[in-house]
Amino acid sequence: MALENDIILILGSGPNAPEASEWPRTWFDRIVVINNAWRVRADWDDLIFPEDFPEDRRPGRITPRQRLIEADQFVPTQNALGGFVYAGGTMAFTAGYWALQALRPKVIAFMGCDMVYPTSGNTHFYGTGAADPLRPDITLQDLGAKSARLGLLAARLGCTCVNLSRSESELLFQRCDPMALREASLENAEDALVENLLNQEKALGYYVPDGRYWEQESRFDGRALAELDAGWRAAWSSRKRTGRAA
Repeated sequence: MALENDIILILGSGPNAPEASEWPRTWFDRIVVINNAWRVRADWDDLIFPEDFPEDRRPGRITPRQRLIEADQFVPTQNALGGFVYAGGTMAFTAGYWALQALRPKVIAFMGCDMVYPTSGNTHFYGTGAADPLRPDITLQDLGAKSARLGLLAARLGCTCVNLSRSESELLFQRCDPMALREASLENAEDALVENLLNQEKALGYYVPDGRYWEQESRFDGRALAELDAGWRAAWSSRKRTGRAA
């Protein structure tokens, strides 16, 4: 029998996010929405957003079972897994690390988080908006590599990250049918590869306790981070199935 937090849906604001509006709630044990994605379905459990998310875009009322997750909650959880510089400074990855640490799920399923933005037409389900991954940011040189890091660290904790989107995506996670999440396969890399990459991160020392890494960006070496990204991609390519995720 599934536990309360076995299957987590993380819903972003991509153009395909509304596809999730009619999915049966029984497919998920918890629904985490990012920024404006709380508008997609009313039965969300956790809304995660950064400190600059405008007040007028937040829900006016929440139910007793719903929670607002702000920086004072997600910064410590992301720091526990290396910090923002290595994890990537987008709310999709932040939500993933928060869910992994705070909820300890078996599957984290992403929807509306592809981070691929058309040059014309809607960039988000609500129209056009600022796309965080497109801003100049040293932590976002390789979004796919950042997803590989999240997926591999999740696997070490017995969790599988999957992508429910059928669209082009920067996420490297395996694609999955939302109705089959309890059958998702767990894949992992050789632990020595992952451990070596984590040691490289520690040696660089790019840890920023308050999470405001952009205020210290001048001390980060983009080439060193690019080497780490290449390492995470290589480790992801080496992954193998090790059992069942749920």
